[in-house]
Amino acid sequence: MSNLDPKIRIGRINYTNVWPIYYYFPELMESSEVDIIEQVPTSLNQAMAEGQIDMGPISSFSYGQFYEDYMLFPDLSVSSYGEVNSILLFHDKPLREIVNGKIILPTTSATSVNLLKIILEKFYKGKPTYEYAKPNLDQMMEGADAALLIGDDAIKESWQNTKYMITDLGQEWAKWTGKWMTFAVWAIRKETIHTYPELVATIFDAFKASKEKAHREPKYMIEEAQATVGGNSDYWHHYFHTLCYDFAAEQWEGLQSYYQYCYELGFLPKPVQIGIWEDNKVARVTE
Repeated sequence: MSNLDPKIRIGRINYTNVWPIYYYFPELMESSEVDIIEQVPTSLNQAMAEGQIDMGPISSFSYGQFYEDYMLFPDLSVSSYGEVNSILLFHDKPLREIVNGKIILPTTSATSVNLLKIILEKFYKGKPTYEYAKPNLDQMMEGADAALLIGDDAIKESWQNTKYMITDLGQEWAKWTGKWMTFAVWAIRKETIHTYPELVATIFDAFKASKEKAHREPKYMIEEAQATVGGNSDYWHHYFHTLCYDFAAEQWEGLQSYYQYCYELGFLPKPVQIGIWEDNKVARVTE
C-alpha cells in the first residue's frame, strides 16, 4: 500500500456470523481511514494472502497456512463450544454409515471443510471421497451421501429441511475433543502493523467496542437479520448468543488442537504457532 494512501483495507465475511463485531463498527471508526471489502471466506483468505486486504476475519485454516505473515487480534473470533448452528452436514443416513461415502463440500469454506475431514477421517476412521460444488443443497445431494453447508446457506436450509439428518460440526468437535472450535480469526498482515501501528490499535478498539455494544444492544442487529435472512427474533437471539466472539486461552487451546490434527492428516505442511497482537507487539501461544 502506498504511503500516500492512509486507508487500511479490511475484509468482512458476508455471513451473519460476523455481524456483532461489525454492526456498530462504522459509527465507531472514521470511514475515511478504512475501506471495507465484503466477500465469502475463501475469497477473503486469498485476498489476504495476496496482500489485497490488510486485515480482517479469515478462516482459521487460512491462518494456519500463512501464520508467518500474520498476527491475530486477541478477543475477536467466531468460535463455539458445542453447537455453532451454521456449519452443518446434511445426510440421509446416520453419520457412522456414510463415513466412507461421497461427500460434497462447498467452495466457500476452508476451516469447516478440513474440520469435517478431521471428524470423518480421524475420529470416525472413515475414508470418504470428496467433491466440491456451489452451495445448493438439492444439487449437492444428487448422487451423494452428504453435503456440507456453512454460514447463511446452512441456516436457511436448516429451517427448510424436512428430509435430511443434520450434524452440527461444532457439536461433533466438542463431543470428540471437549474443546472450543474457532472458525474465523481476525488477522493483520505484519507489514500493516509496522506501517500503521496507531491506526491498527484504533481499529482493534473499534471492533471490540462494536462487539460489546452488539452484546448489550442486539435488538437492531436481530431485526436486520430477520429482514435480510429470515427467521424470527428468538432464533437470532439464540444464534448470536450461542456463538462466542472472544479469543482467549480456551479458544487458543482448541485452535491449537485443530491445527495439530490438520498437520497430522497432511492438510498443513508444518505445525502452526499462534501469534497474538498486543499493543503492536506479538506474543506466541504455545501448547
